[in-house]
Amino acid sequence: MDSILSIQNLNKYYDSGFQALKSVTLDIERGEIFALLGPNGAGKTTLISIVCSVVKPSSGSISVNGMDLQAQYKEARKQIGVVPQELAVPMFETVWASLCFSRGLYGKAPNPAYLEQLLKSLSLWDKKDNKIMTLSGGMKRRVLIAKALAHEPSLLFLDEPTAGVDVELRKDMWRMIDELRAKGTTIILTTHYIEEAEEMADRIGIINKGEILLVDKKEALLNKLGKKQLRIELSEALNEAPPSLLNFGLQLEEQGKVLSYHYDASEKKSINSLLSALAELPIEVQDIQSKQSSLEEIFVSLLNDAEQAKQSL
Repeated sequence: MDSILSIQNLNKYYDSGFQALKSVTLDIERGEIFALLGPNGAGKTTLISIVCSVVKPSSGSISVNGMDLQAQYKEARKQIGVVPQELAVPMFETVWASLCFSRGLYGKAPNPAYLEQLLKSLSLWDKKDNKIMTLSGGMKRRVLIAKALAHEPSLLFLDEPTAGVDVELRKDMWRMIDELRAKGTTIILTTHYIEEAEEMADRIGIINKGEILLVDKKEALLNKLGKKQLRIELSEALNEAPPSLLNFGLQLEEQGKVLSYHYDASEKKSINSLLSALAELPIEVQDIQSKQSSLEEIFVSLLNDAEQAKQSL
């Protein structure tokens, strides 16, 4: 595995004694889109802040593109761009001046053509001479994204990038993310919009109370943890499930009009046996539907399992 970011045994304690991160170990593959999911207070922003050198870790190590973040700070930090949650932008600067400053801050030579293309891709080119304070909230969010990309980083953090933004900007952002990935940029995003992670991410990590619960490829995660449901709609309601179907663990729902069967993706033989047994009964089936658990359902289930496991200790 070619890792662009390697985090090993990262811990963060605050003076109050609170431990925000607990032995976090994580490797991000070059060129992937990695989604980090977790509830508020899970440690997502703390982790990003440490990697971006805004917050100091208590222990552990981080390397970016093979460079130790502490020993080779300047070169390692040049590899990283970050779009924070907060709209922290220099209000009295023009959009163009702000981008030029961000690029120069990382020692990059001027490149007006690149910045022009960047602003056009974010629908900001006609605002380049405007002071940032005159822009709408959505436009300020676009400026944040442009500033994060001004120095052409190889690793981009998006911390809740679409929270509170309009639909148009969200579409622009995901289009831009596709383009960045095509050019080789590695992207790490945190989001509350789980459908976005399910749509965009190659791999997904779940963090809760400072601990990484799980990291896996999106498809593998859905296959391993995602339950499927076979929903059999009946023409006439039943008072109870037929005895010959009880071994399958069927549930009678919706006033006896639906037989529901939950199974794993690997249980193809059980499905065939169930359908064969159903065909032998004097029951008229109106419709059969199959549904797989969404990433959101898996996420909530994992958090609940983790909480129950801690309470049992």
